[in-house]
Amino acid sequence: MDTGDTAWVLASTALVMLMTPALGFFYGGLVQRKNVLSTIMHSFFILALISVQWVLWGYTLAFAPGSSWIGGLDWLGLRGVGMEPFADYSATIPHEAFMAFQMMFAVITPALITGAFAERKRFKAMVLFTLLWATFVYAPVAHWVWAVGGWLRTYGALDFAGGTVVHITAGVAALVAASMLGKRIGFGQGSLEPHNLTYTVLGAGLLWFGWFGFNAGSALGANGLAVNALVVTNTAAAMGALAWMTASWIRHGHPSVLGLAAGAVAGLVAITPASGYVNVTSSILIGLGAGVFCFFAVDILKRNVGVDDALDVFAVHGVGGIWGALATGLFATTSINPAGFDGLFYGNPGQLLKQTVAVGAVAAFTAVVTWVILKFVDITVGLRVPEQEEVLGLDTTTHGEVAYQL
Repeated sequence: MDTGDTAWVLASTALVMLMTPALGFFYGGLVQRKNVLSTIMHSFFILALISVQWVLWGYTLAFAPGSSWIGGLDWLGLRGVGMEPFADYSATIPHEAFMAFQMMFAVITPALITGAFAERKRFKAMVLFTLLWATFVYAPVAHWVWAVGGWLRTYGALDFAGGTVVHITAGVAALVAASMLGKRIGFGQGSLEPHNLTYTVLGAGLLWFGWFGFNAGSALGANGLAVNALVVTNTAAAMGALAWMTASWIRHGHPSVLGLAAGAVAGLVAITPASGYVNVTSSILIGLGAGVFCFFAVDILKRNVGVDDALDVFAVHGVGGIWGALATGLFATTSINPAGFDGLFYGNPGQLLKQTVAVGAVAAFTAVVTWVILKFVDITVGLRVPEQEEVLGLDTTTHGEVAYQL
């Protein structure tokens, strides 16, 4: 066991934990004032809920030895997950440290989805949906991609820190949820503007900070790979911020604060699967693509498709995650990580095909299972709040509290 590696993974676990409340601030600033508490509540509540679900049964389904599709129940309730290293996942750190690090990924993924149904979903529907989705979507996909014996890992698809496992699953689920819940009252009428962009910029800054644990922590050691992951993460985030803001400036005539913050997050999303496999030059191109592609995805979904993905979860996380996964197939190089594979631009076009298969399989599975879960939740507890509650706002009607005493 290496004490330096252990210290870095524990610190990274704390960094990733902070990302979920940070997401609450990022989302909270984007909704109307009457819904800011309910929006922040989603993220903070999920931090508590999935922390318990993960130790009881989530971790074993995701990582325990099992089939190529799902883990077994050997580690139910963390039985057998202790303070000694486990060679398959945590050769130089305690197995329990690896479990805790992965727990924070499991926490933030369903929290990302909440931005799609903000301002209109029943709280109890959100609770039931989160538990079912974390169990029947997140855990299987994590097993496919990261677990020893998982079929996408065996196939050779690369995902260093969660482009497919976290961002594509959350983005696709968000699109399905937004479509099934329908549009918010007032959608398309200019009445749903963000109430506090200072919260959003604060949240984006804390997400950027926490993302160093997300990506560099996925090296699972205090080593050169962690350093490279940190540098390319920062570079892609910066380029994504500049690209989105510039695209917004050209299209709308002003350099948008929201665009800068959203672009940084888009760059962070896109570099996530690639961060352990690409060099700094490639990270600039990945960030540039993320800022531009995600900016136009927002416009297309809002103006042409008409889906009310309230806080643009699919446009940022879905599109950004897809671009990042495919870009890994373009720019990956074994000069950065000998444990990976070269991408198309380094002489291995087959890697792009593997990344494409992973994107398609994860997106299709997520869409179908998310739809089934939402149908079940709608039948049992109902998905959407009554119209009067939506008009009054969920802070008072659901939680009996207000964010501001003005």
